[in-house]
Amino acid sequence: MSNKSAAFMPVGMGMGIALGTALGVATDNLALGLALGVAFGAGSGALMTIASQKKGEKKGDGGDGAVYDGGGRDRDGDGADFGSDGDGGGGD
Repeated sequence: MSNKSAAFMPVGMGMGIALGTALGVATDNLALGLALGVAFGAGSGALMTIASQKKGEKKGDGGDGAVYDGGGRDRDGDGADFGSDGDGGGGD
């Protein structure tokens, strides 16, 4: 995990605690509001971290460089599809 992606968890937690506190005060149940805020903050921090890592992979910061062409069908039109018709079967 890089330093950039590690910073998203505290940001998410901070936003969640702030929103949870506001919710708790508004509903006169601060304990429930804080608990929900921490839970949603942790979830949003994790989602931001995952999104950041996926964005980095698209830019070429990660991955093995392999390109997926979408299936096993013959792409160049010579009729040789090497036993696959794209449906996962044996190419019968």
